[in-house]
Amino acid sequence: VQLQASGGGLVQAGGSLSLSCAASGTRFSINDMSWYRQGPMNERELVARVTRGGSTYYPDSVKGRFTVSRDNAKNTIILQMNNLKPDDTAVYYCHAQTTQYALSPKYDRDYDVWGQGTLVTVSS
Repeated sequence: VQLQASGGGLVQAGGSLSLSCAASGTRFSINDMSWYRQGPMNERELVARVTRGGSTYYPDSVKGRFTVSRDNAKNTIILQMNNLKPDDTAVYYCHAQTTQYALSPKYDRDYDVWGQGTLVTVSS
């Protein structure tokens, strides 16, 4: 399974950006999908998670400003970011918990898959 992220860029504080991420491959399913970010001086942190059933989670730092959604049929996740702040500047990574199905079920395996990252820069 591969994840392809897109949508980063430069925006002024208070502006909005939308990130999307699409999964591709064969014989797989996706459980949770998430967005993480890593700033220049920070560890990678979770910013949004959506389960296959549509339940969402946000840390306090983005709650009320970011909205995550997914399309299970298209294996995509979208992060809508509003009222962006300079502290939101980071490389954003999409993540998926996947199950890869083999020809024989005994070889099915769970994998964590990461996208390549997309840079979001918020100017003050």
